[in-house]
Amino acid sequence: MNEPVVGRIHSIESFGSADGPGVRYIIFLQGCRMRCKYCHNPDTWASQKYESQTSEEVLKKALRYKTYWGKNGGITVSGGEALLQIDFLIDLFQRAKEKGVHTTLDTSGNPFTREGEFFEKFQRLMEVTDLFMLDIKHIDSVSHKDLTGQPNENILDMARYLSEQKKDMWIRHVLVPGYTDSEEQLKALQAFIKTLDTVKRVEVLPYHTLGVFKWKELGIPYGLEGVPTPDQEQIDLANKILETKSYL
Repeated sequence: MNEPVVGRIHSIESFGSADGPGVRYIIFLQGCRMRCKYCHNPDTWASQKYESQTSEEVLKKALRYKTYWGKNGGITVSGGEALLQIDFLIDLFQRAKEKGVHTTLDTSGNPFTREGEFFEKFQRLMEVTDLFMLDIKHIDSVSHKDLTGQPNENILDMARYLSEQKKDMWIRHVLVPGYTDSEEQLKALQAFIKTLDTVKRVEVLPYHTLGVFKWKELGIPYGLEGVPTPDQEQIDLANKILETKSYL
């Protein structure tokens, strides 16, 4: 008998409307290697603080809400960085697909590689994932590393691979004044998106400070102290450059 696959769960949102199509049951997983300066969930970074649940337990709880999902809703797994728990993802999504549930993965792509055991597992994950929501923090790798602590070459390669494999994806971009809002970088990001064949939606997510209190509670210096939220003109310009319509 196979051992149950256990996930490190941070929290659950029963009725999400912003993390995939329709009404979503969102599972936030614990653990992340990136250190985004604007992260609104720094409490997900540490891998050792979590509630353990099996994929079977998680799905059983999620299915209680299935009647609310309609034709377009389903389950979204987010984080932290969900790909750090790829075994749990595969098992959960396999079980979900057996129940006819739409599956979405919200990821920053940081663990992606086309090599070794991870890549073998990623190909299995693709078979049971209906939609990938990929956050591209910055198109320039040096600026990406300054903003998140990690380079972005493998993240962009993940987008290319999903496109090659004809997997549907949404691209998301957090708009941070002075960091990710220059016309030059937005145009470069749009040029990259244009090379992808399976992007169904592009979303601009305006930077906000709602999670700053968590940094203070954790005793972590906040990296964007004094950075304002973007005004409507900045948001409109980003939406125009990135052509943030839905292609559904």
